[in-house]
Amino acid sequence: MKVTISRKAHFNAAHRLYRKDWSFEKNDSVFGKCNNENFHGHNYELIVSVNGEIDPETGYVMDVKFLADIIKEEVENQFDHKNLNLDVPEFLDLNPTAENIVVVIWNKIRKRIKADCSLEIVLYETPRNFVTYKGT
Repeated sequence: MKVTISRKAHFNAAHRLYRKDWSFEKNDSVFGKCNNENFHGHNYELIVSVNGEIDPETGYVMDVKFLADIIKEEVENQFDHKNLNLDVPEFLDLNPTAENIVVVIWNKIRKRIKADCSLEIVLYETPRNFVTYKGT
């Protein structure tokens, strides 16, 4: 029997949406105020869900404390109170859109989750705007 466990987390980060190979005018027309040269920030909310078989010995899909530690190490410590464009290596050449951020987070956490479990990440950029990624 498969069950999904989930853990919520959050981080605050700044970013700027733009492409280095586009003119300011093109960036401005595509990304609007998100192209602010001085960056802007969000209070990101994150839901990490792991789906798998219940271990008959422990009764867990996985220990939620272990999942919390993974989120802290892979996401909160690396993204919280950072400028994503400048401080996070994955975004030096990758536009830090919500879509790209959720994929980066999924890849960081996926390597720490058992292969026979599936992983879903939901990232809220605002209370009304969110993205979901379950892997390819």
